[in-house]
Amino acid sequence: MMEEVARVVACDNQGWLTVEVELKSTCKSCSSSESCGTSAVAQAFSAKTQQFSIQSERACEVGELLKLGLPESVILKAAALVYLTPLFGLFAGALLGQFFASLLVINSDLCAIGFAALGALAAWFFGKRKAKQLEVDSQPVILAYLGTGISLDKLSF
Repeated sequence: MMEEVARVVACDNQGWLTVEVELKSTCKSCSSSESCGTSAVAQAFSAKTQQFSIQSERACEVGELLKLGLPESVILKAAALVYLTPLFGLFAGALLGQFFASLLVINSDLCAIGFAALGALAAWFFGKRKAKQLEVDSQPVILAYLGTGISLDKLSF
């Protein structure tokens, strides 16, 4: 189960919470981040956040932190749809192009390349649509209610 901490930004009377998750970059985690150009570019841009709604069994306050979980199988299925489906479409299109080229007695290489590109593009659109549907169907679950976070502006030294 992949886990992430989310902050509640809104809640309603029917148990729905709007939560915000900060999308993290892996550029800040390796030992070469001080001398890496990609890390410098990643740090120049502000942190990105994603908001979505989730059903809760109990009432939460705005600003409360939650630990959310999502099964790895969802991530693996989405990655397979987005990356492997176009590859299969490429091979199927190339085979189909070879078949049509032999029927029509035209240049088999050009026909295979054209059909391969069309097959990969069609399979990519199909995989992207299915991955979006998989994302909609799979909701993260609340693993723990962590309470409110500590804000630095409220502390006095």
